[in-house]
Amino acid sequence: MATVGASGPAVQGFPAARKSSEAHARRAGRPGARRSGAGRAGRVGGGWTPWLYLAPALVVLGGLLVYPIYQLGLISFFRYTQAQVSGGEPATFEGFGNYAELFGDPQFWQVLLATVLFAAACVVSTLAVGCALAVLLTRVRAVPRLALMLAALGAWATPAVTGSTVWLFLFDPDFGPVNRMLGLGDHSWTYGRISAFFLVLLEVVWCSFPFVMVTVYAGIRAVPGEVLEAASLDGASQWRIWRSVLAPMLRPILVVVTIQSVIWDFKVFTQIYVMTNGGGIAGQNLVLNVYAYQQAFASSQYSLGSAIGIVMLLILLAVTLVYLRLLRRQGEEL
Repeated sequence: MATVGASGPAVQGFPAARKSSEAHARRAGRPGARRSGAGRAGRVGGGWTPWLYLAPALVVLGGLLVYPIYQLGLISFFRYTQAQVSGGEPATFEGFGNYAELFGDPQFWQVLLATVLFAAACVVSTLAVGCALAVLLTRVRAVPRLALMLAALGAWATPAVTGSTVWLFLFDPDFGPVNRMLGLGDHSWTYGRISAFFLVLLEVVWCSFPFVMVTVYAGIRAVPGEVLEAASLDGASQWRIWRSVLAPMLRPILVVVTIQSVIWDFKVFTQIYVMTNGGGIAGQNLVLNVYAYQQAFASSQYSLGSAIGIVMLLILLAVTLVYLRLLRRQGEEL
């Protein structure tokens, strides 16, 4: 992890913390310098060795990802409905006709906008909760820390269908304890568009924050303690230590959890489908994954559903590449 390399800008404005971090960097750099010659020779002599170790995983990923994506893209260029599946009619080549039909549908753009806004809210909320609890883990004693870790891992291990059903019960208008505690009577959280999205957001954050919490907590534990102590001696508050010391040093880890959260939250399906009964009243809570499911399986427009899947894939690739490019421009070595 590049925490030492980022220590210069990370502690800018805190003299004692900067000196402590530079001393730690010098101590960490000496053994590496002695090994640099041997490491370089090993890389030259065994350039194919890493690829040999990665070959089995690459073969498996090729079978599980590359071929299905190829088939998805292929179907998106043909007219493929129930008639073609049953063999009653041959599949006809449509070119970009399915994409033209998709982009000409106003509902697609409404669903796309709703998906982007919902995913952004989920990512920001998940990162905020996960990072806050990761910092809290460093402040509490062993027993509360263990209890919090077990509770978080329990949420992480809960299947999406089970978690969604439990949250529906908690907010049930007739029997749910939340309405009774808040005195809302028989208020239905899934009836309104905003309240339904908010309810799903809570469930998504609940099942996603443990990954962020555990990953960021491991990164914080790897930060030299003298750096944080020096920043405290310089008079920095906890928020200032996080913003000016920890966050820059943990940037490679934050990149990983952010990209992972974007991918997960952009393609949310189970929570929306279960908690809004297939997309809400009149499709008011549709996201792209549920919209693709409805087009492909409810309407038997398999080619149109495949086109939506390809569009989602391209959007996620573009977001990931842009995010990595912006970080590289800032001089962060990933």
